This record gives sequence, C-alpha cells and structure tokens, in this order.
Amino acid sequence: MPAISASAPGKAILFGEHAVVYQRPAIAVPVHQVRAKAVVMARPGAPSGEVWIDAPGIGLNTRLDELPEQHPFRTLIQLLKQAMGLPHLPALHLHITSTIPLAAGLGSGAAVSVAMLRSLSAFLGHPLADQQVCELSYEAEKYYHGTPSGIDNTVITYSQPILFTRGQPYQILPVGGQFTLIIADSGIQSSTAEMVQGVRQRYEQAVETYEARFDAMAALVEKARHAIQKAQLELLGQLMNTNHQLLQQIGVSTPQLDELVRVAGQAGALGAKLSGAGGGGNIIALAPQERVDSIQAALRQAGSSRTLVSHIHPTVANR
Repeated sequence: MPAISASAPGKAILFGEHAVVYQRPAIAVPVHQVRAKAVVMARPGAPSGEVWIDAPGIGLNTRLDELPEQHPFRTLIQLLKQAMGLPHLPALHLHITSTIPLAAGLGSGAAVSVAMLRSLSAFLGHPLADQQVCELSYEAEKYYHGTPSGIDNTVITYSQPILFTRGQPYQILPVGGQFTLIIADSGIQSSTAEMVQGVRQRYEQAVETYEARFDAMAALVEKARHAIQKAQLELLGQLMNTNHQLLQQIGVSTPQLDELVRVAGQAGALGAKLSGAGGGGNIIALAPQERVDSIQAALRQAGSSRTLVSHIHPTVANR
C-alpha cells in the first residue's frame, strides 16, 4: 500500500486573542508558508496494532503504546479510533514533520493534529469530513493548552480567514483586497496554557476592568472585519496598533515584543501587534508591498530570529 500524506498550515490571529477565551469574537488567518505534514506507511510483517511514531523535530521515535497515556499523539489516535469504531489500528509507521516553530503562536500543535487525522483516516480508507477533523483536533488542543478557544483548530482545518466566536459556528471572512503580513519571531518560546492562566488570574482580581478591555477588543474585531472586507488597509493597521495596546494592558506583551512592534512601525508598517498568546512568540506587521523588504530587514536588525511574509488573498464568503 502506498504511503498516504496530509499537511496543514500554520495560523496567525489578527485580532482578539485572549478575549476570544471570554466569548468575544476574533479574526484569524491561515499561514501557508509554514506547514505540518504527516505521512502514514504500512508495516507488513509487524504485529497487528503496532503503531510506530517518528517525529524528529521533537526528538520522538517510539511505539505509540510507549507514550504516556496523556500524550497528545496518543490521545488523538484514541479519539480517531473511537470516531471510526476501530478497536485497534493496523501496523503502521507515522512520520511527522513541521516547519512551524514550536511555542511561537503559529498553531503548531493544531496543525500537527489536523495533518495526523487526515493522513490516518485516509490511510484507513475513510477520510474524515472537515467538521470531524475540527472537532477531534479541538479535543487534542485541550491537552496542549488546557482551555483552548477552538480558534486554532478551526482556522487550520478550513484553511481560510475566519471570524470566530467560542461556542458559535465560525464564519468565513470575506477579504476585499490582498494584504501582506510580515510575521516576526521574537525567538522566545511561550506556553499558551500558562499565558491564558495568567490572564485568568488577573481577570479574577479585576473583573470589571478586564471585561471592559475585552469589550474594547471585540469592538476592534468588528471594525477590522469591515476594514478587511473593504480593503481599508490604513484603518486596519491603526486597529492593529490599538489591539496591541490592549494586549499590553492585560499583561501578555513583553519588552521584546513591544520593541519589534515599534521597529515595524518605524520601518513603514501600517500597523503591528503581537499575535497569539504573548509572552514571546511572534508579532505581525501589516506591510505595504513596497516596504516588505525594508521592514523585514529592520525586524531582523532588532533581534527577530526569523521573519516570513504571508499574503492574504481576496476571498468571498461561502458560509
């Protein structure tokens, strides 16, 4: 039987991170320049049910049953078996690779889950529908992040810009004209679960203040949605700057992230903000096409360990 492979993109949150955990809307886009890939191969002659997992990026090369019970890979495969009504899997080899930086806010965990589910289900002869992939990868996200909103697995599964509110159906976000994002990695890894927990602790100590900040983020999302639909890029950039200020106020930015945001603006970006949980990871900058190279150079000069350019293309709503 030939090898079966599947891949999934990274993601960036444009607006509404953290507030999305508190039932406010957020906007996210897929980042196709980085991807996770899963390849499944049969293992003729190996004992039935023996699954070998090879993920060199995280130093993993072992049998599935040797992983801890709560390991996300083991959990995900157990969920897949239950969904497909399988008592066990045939003997197989699962090879996982990813160009998505770990703990950087680009959705590495969700992308790996989506790629694994699609490759394994196709290998087994019953490819999962997108909704099933999204639901199962969300369950795995709980093991990575504790109380995820569901935005990562959703934007990565459907691979289109989305408007997302926790507990509600997602919406494909119409994009009125192309815009360009520069994603700059601070080089500092950060735990999403820890950052979310930290916000929760501060929220519980000042509920009214944080509710007001989350409401302000929600208002930005609504304005940003219209700006994206109408390709109003200068307004979009201003909204990104304001969103970053609110993220500073809830305590998830860092001096390094603030400096990258400042440098991006000074180099000609229309706006910039941290993207994801904060505490490290990435900033995103909205770049005029003619300033892309100079903004990237300035960000690297300021200490960014890696930059990449993502073009968001015009779309139409289909949901």
